[in-house]
Amino acid sequence: MTTAMSPIRIGTRGSPLALIQTRLVIDALRGVREAEPVVIRTTGDTVQDRRLADIGGKGLFAKEIHDALAQGRIDAAMHSLKDLETDLPPGIVLACVLAREDARDALILAAPGPIDPAQPFASLPRGARIGTASVRRQAQVLHVRPDLVMTTLRGNVETRLAKLLAGECAATLLAHAGLKRLGIAERANAILEPDIVLPAAGQGIVGITVRERDAALRTQLGGIADPAATVAATAERALLAELDGSCRTPIGAYAVLLPGGALRLSAMVARIDGSFLLRRDLEGSASDAARIGHALGASLRADSPGDIFV
Repeated sequence: MTTAMSPIRIGTRGSPLALIQTRLVIDALRGVREAEPVVIRTTGDTVQDRRLADIGGKGLFAKEIHDALAQGRIDAAMHSLKDLETDLPPGIVLACVLAREDARDALILAAPGPIDPAQPFASLPRGARIGTASVRRQAQVLHVRPDLVMTTLRGNVETRLAKLLAGECAATLLAHAGLKRLGIAERANAILEPDIVLPAAGQGIVGITVRERDAALRTQLGGIADPAATVAATAERALLAELDGSCRTPIGAYAVLLPGGALRLSAMVARIDGSFLLRRDLEGSASDAARIGHALGASLRADSPGDIFV
């Protein structure tokens, strides 16, 4: 176990993006506490030929890391918040989140051409293959273009871009935040506004989990938390909790702070094939972020077909 003066051992996946995001945490802690990365191989990284929904969900990115945390082999764990399950293992808590990067998705084409920002999918040929492992992205794309063919595309950002260029698909969607943090934002052919493709809950946010009993470390990490991202994450994760969403359920959620201390939460649920999509917004005080998330989630659940949440 870490002592008051020893470096914080931060568990992380080994992808270039994960290591960059872990460095963000280490840099934020500078002057507060030394920290160092500890790379842990996860099942989500090892199995690349199937969608996460088919092999156990996004918790596979965190399971081995949280096992190491519970066993005391690391002191904290870094996560892309969109990949962190809503219900954490017993004794593990979300200690803080860092400032949010751009939450939007990006459209990347194998053969770049002109794109209308208001209708970014209109330029794709009929029947074009779109690579993604995200049911959220798939449902929203098919809702607009049911003729498109979806194919599973997994791996880290660099791997997916290489598969795109190798001709496995005509286009893919990636988080703009990841492209920016990797220094390759120019690879995006179009940035998809939230009214076109709603982001995943927590997209663009780095979160840090710790053992619940480590009060001193929780206090230190709480000191680097970003207030705006904390409010957004609270609302978006409350919505997920209300919907009991998993990687099998297409769910989008995006919270924005408005002038005067208000919060607007936009969310959607859909069928994977895009044949049903329900989107709603709810505004209220930022201090009521959790209540807003639960209320909007309950509203979406009440007016959606039950099979969506099975």
